[in-house]
Amino acid sequence: MGAAPGVRALDPLTQGALGASLPQGVARRSDMALAALAGMLAGMAPDLDVLIRSSEDPLLFLEYHRQFTHSLFFIPIGAAIVAGLLWLLFGRRRHWQFLQLYGFCFLGYATHALLDACTTYGTQLLWPFSSRRFAWNNVSVIDPLVTLPLLLLVGAAFRTGRALYARIAMLWVVAYLCLGVLARDAAQDLGRQVAAGRGHTPVAVEAKPSFANILLWKTVYLEGDRYYVDALRLGFEPRLYPGDSVAALDLGRDFPWLRRTSLQANDVERFRWFSMGYLARDPLYPERVMDLRYSLLPDQIRPLWSIELDPQAQDERHVNYVTDREVGAAPWGRLWAMLRGEGGVALDDYMAQTSGASDRTATQAASRQQASAASSAEPPSTP
Repeated sequence: MGAAPGVRALDPLTQGALGASLPQGVARRSDMALAALAGMLAGMAPDLDVLIRSSEDPLLFLEYHRQFTHSLFFIPIGAAIVAGLLWLLFGRRRHWQFLQLYGFCFLGYATHALLDACTTYGTQLLWPFSSRRFAWNNVSVIDPLVTLPLLLLVGAAFRTGRALYARIAMLWVVAYLCLGVLARDAAQDLGRQVAAGRGHTPVAVEAKPSFANILLWKTVYLEGDRYYVDALRLGFEPRLYPGDSVAALDLGRDFPWLRRTSLQANDVERFRWFSMGYLARDPLYPERVMDLRYSLLPDQIRPLWSIELDPQAQDERHVNYVTDREVGAAPWGRLWAMLRGEGGVALDDYMAQTSGASDRTATQAASRQQASAASSAEPPSTP
């Protein structure tokens, strides 16, 4: 996936390699180079939508990135555009068969949106019939365990002309994504246990992979009017890294000056749709609304992107789109330590502690009720 400023997306290398692997897997030895070229370019082509942007409306690219070019219904059209350009530029002189070229481009283009939907960002697979953003949360936007084996196998298929390597590449990606589904579900189950240990009963707990792995997960849930964020490292002995909480966005409370019919109020709703509702006011920057889904460290709320409102220009201009890339070496070091299982607390120990605290609270409440009942049962004293 291409990268608009401030947008985390699957890297073009992964998309191109996966796009090449599918047509390579069905190509003859003599057509292996063409299959790789057409599939790679078609696999990257949907991200050309990042060129749709406006200097006056910074949220425009959020609406169009992963929209019509990523729709399952656009695959035949997108493949035809890529194949047509390749045939006009190179195919006529080299006597490529257009239908074969189109088939390779179709297969390559088809891989893109499905892989994107496996991330947290959100992909409009059913546009124009639905604006729903599909986000299956089973792989990070960058994961070397996906990309490196994929590149090696696609390269082997290209060098040797053997489709077997490309088929193994596809199987590897599918297997890893399935493993990501299992890991996501396990993280969500553990997240529900953590919430229950706190006495919370959220409707849903979302688990999202942290950067470049499916071992360490960020969990988010809404309890009352607050979002709770934690990190969970999976394994034989899961570890919990208790995180922060923040009040969910309430425009009436957080931005009482914002008119509901203003331009910037509409921008907030556009950003709400983009973030799938995971919005809160930034406690460090009171005029900003942040997307809670992404943070470098999975136990923190510090966002990768936000929008900034202007009380003096709520009708005159759009909100500002703000990205946070000012991170030093310390967060990366801590992320690596969390991946190794350092710090935090063993989940079993945490649950035992919270269970003990809950039992003490329940015992104290029962004692108070018994004392109250005994007091009310005592006969009145006679003079």
